[in-house]
Amino acid sequence: MSQHIENKEKVLIVDDEPANLRVLKNILQTDYRLIFAKNGEDAIKLVAKDRPNLILLDIMMPDISGFDVCKKLKADTSTKNIPIIFVSALSEEIDEAAGFELGAVDYITKPVSATIVKARVKNHLSLVQAEELKRTQLQVIQVLGRASEYKDNETGMHVIRMSHYSKIIALALGFTENQADLLLHAAPMHDVGKIGIPDSIMLKPARLTDEEMNIMRTHPQIGADILGDGDSDLLKLARTIALTHHEKWDGTGYPNNLKGDDIPIEGRIVALADVFDALTSKRPYKEAWSIEKTLDFIHSQKGAHFDPVLVDLLNQEIDKILEVYHKWQE
Repeated sequence: MSQHIENKEKVLIVDDEPANLRVLKNILQTDYRLIFAKNGEDAIKLVAKDRPNLILLDIMMPDISGFDVCKKLKADTSTKNIPIIFVSALSEEIDEAAGFELGAVDYITKPVSATIVKARVKNHLSLVQAEELKRTQLQVIQVLGRASEYKDNETGMHVIRMSHYSKIIALALGFTENQADLLLHAAPMHDVGKIGIPDSIMLKPARLTDEEMNIMRTHPQIGADILGDGDSDLLKLARTIALTHHEKWDGTGYPNNLKGDDIPIEGRIVALADVFDALTSKRPYKEAWSIEKTLDFIHSQKGAHFDPVLVDLLNQEIDKILEVYHKWQE
């Protein structure tokens, strides 16, 4: 088989009528690598053996209906994300609704239109590719976040906890679920700039000199430079957070001495979440603070280091914060 064919996306066509298989084959064979099944049992076996990128599935088949095949595939974590398009002579609205309820992404009625079949298959495979790209992007973000931890005494659990704290606070502030999830995924990048700080400073067990502290304070700008000026919403937000999470409400933070609402809200949220986790976590150079001591300190910094509204929200959501704290221990 040629490399060209191997690189084509794989579509499984399932129908008990050979004539229907031939019709769909003629429509799609130029653009996709096709595999076929004449009944539900064979379809399930083929999915396990030769994982397709998309499935075109008849409903009315002997023994196992298309609905039952869909139900079985959606119940399996290894196959539930494969998009299924029902192709059926059943054209009533109730039949379409049943298909969507089972997790199908689309419904095409027979006799099929070549134009519609091509368009629907192409569109849904594009959505799969977009989702895969998003997953890959998140994995890159997470890898870079872990890379920064090699230059610090913090652990992987720190970035998990502080990211979830950030989401909880954001939701309480009024972020939508999508906005809060974007923050959750961008927050692990807050300290990526530490990659550019010399080990002699990052790993120094003693207190840093003023000169060393000045070098340490360059890590937000280094992080912003690493993340660059891409047009991805996720990377844009990660850059903003990396650059601004050490700014303080009263203007005494770094690197740009931003003050109050001039600090992007995401940077303010991550600053609070980051400090809360740092104080409540054990490090080689300190013991973990109690929750009470940490909250007392944070309240003492209300209006100084931290946005007063966010401090109130942290206190309001403390039960959810503590659930994360206990779930993601070292």
